[in-house]
Amino acid sequence: MKKDHGEKIVVIGAGNVGEAIAYTLMVRKQANEIVLVDVNEDRAKGAAIDVLQGTSFHKQTGVRQGGYEECADADIVIITAGIARKPGQTRLELARTNVSIIRSITESIMKHAVNPLLLVVSNPADILTREVQKVSGLPSERVIGSGTSLDTARFRANISACLNVNVTDVQAYVLGEHGDSQVAVWSSASVSGIPLTDYENIQKVELDRREITEHTRDGGAEIIGLKGATFYGVSMAVSTIVEAIVKDEHAILPVSHVLGDTYGSWSGIAFSLPCRVGREGIEQTFLVPLSEEEQKALDQSAELLKEFYSQVKEV
Repeated sequence: MKKDHGEKIVVIGAGNVGEAIAYTLMVRKQANEIVLVDVNEDRAKGAAIDVLQGTSFHKQTGVRQGGYEECADADIVIITAGIARKPGQTRLELARTNVSIIRSITESIMKHAVNPLLLVVSNPADILTREVQKVSGLPSERVIGSGTSLDTARFRANISACLNVNVTDVQAYVLGEHGDSQVAVWSSASVSGIPLTDYENIQKVELDRREITEHTRDGGAEIIGLKGATFYGVSMAVSTIVEAIVKDEHAILPVSHVLGDTYGSWSGIAFSLPCRVGREGIEQTFLVPLSEEEQKALDQSAELLKEFYSQVKEV
């Protein structure tokens, strides 16, 4: 039986991203209970009170600060904790620090939860999704990374702006790593079912694919450079994944999980492909048609993630 909203969602990490996610879940009526867990209990408590007071104008949702024991009966546990990248810090340095943090968090969750559904948002997202699945011992379909869901949203928004069409009519994916090696899949992009190239011919326009691809890839860095952090976009992306789960929508979303042996050279890594998502997590993974260049780029993305993970896993 489908539910209108989830019963209980635990958000690990009450920083900007965790707080924005909690607020978005409340506004979109996706939970009866939202629990914020953070090593800084005052921060978590303050964020919970702030979001809770907003429910007086909207819908009564229980929002509170709590501990890891709250994971025992949670419908979904969302992991946002970790440090932000500092000026001059390499991605490898960031990964090594956050892998250590994520291991501890995952162990704390699994002390209380039995077969939980985990949604990993912390960065570097694909590396940490793989580590959470390894440490938790859960089936890969129950450890979902937010992956390229936000990158895909940026890609579609950029295309829609250039064509002056409604973004909901643009179908296109960014796949692979949530990071520099992500792959914008132009070859299967379409506008309301019309292949993009055909639509361009009809409208007598030509998109600058290179510029849009780079703007999509660098979208997060641009926001961080302007305001110091990005959290609203990712909170909407996470909320969309949550909705697919709690409403058992069987929605196809570009999310990340550890791929099995049937994926050949991609097996054992976590990166994004279109996945059907429902109440029990990832139900099925799909391969979209790719150009030769896109296939090569995805293979390279997979190899980069393998090499990157090998440098951080022994921390």
